[in-house]
Amino acid sequence: MAIADQVQRVGAPLRRWARTQKREYTQGEARPLGADLGAMGVYMSLVAGGAAAVRASGRELPERIPFGDAALLTVATFRLARRIAKDPVTAPVRAPFVKFEGPSGHAEVAEEVREHGGVKHAVGELLTCPFCLAQWVGTAFVFGYVTAPRATRLAALTMTTVAGSDVLQFVYDAIQNGALAPSQDEAGVET
Repeated sequence: MAIADQVQRVGAPLRRWARTQKREYTQGEARPLGADLGAMGVYMSLVAGGAAAVRASGRELPERIPFGDAALLTVATFRLARRIAKDPVTAPVRAPFVKFEGPSGHAEVAEEVREHGGVKHAVGELLTCPFCLAQWVGTAFVFGYVTAPRATRLAALTMTTVAGSDVLQFVYDAIQNGALAPSQDEAGVET
């Protein structure tokens, strides 16, 4: 019992400081700072575990990543993070944490975090933010690249191909909607 009392006594000032920081930061808004700290802890634990596994496997880290591979992984990270965060097909993954608000651009949805404060809020924000997810997805691609470069390049190529196709879909749509049609000025029409 004495150890528990000591932990309580030592931890009390830290808890007071944390409550003060949260109150001053949030200004009454429901922000999941504790849950965000937990998510950072999970991320750091996964990275540390992955690094330990790579080290234990005896694999050598690459001295440098060729530009083509870096570009491939970058575009793949963008596409996969956006797919997880905004695609209607991945809505079942996000559904426990968010509510549907409506369509948002071509083949994307807008969603709002369901609960304010706590773990569900933090997870909802992570799952609906392609910028936030990119950190996790990019890290996974990098660990994949170090441990299984050929398979990772193939997976990244798939996502990069999809991203390229998306661009072509937008270009085609713009052409269909008259983006290449001459303006009235170019057609010689006087105003």
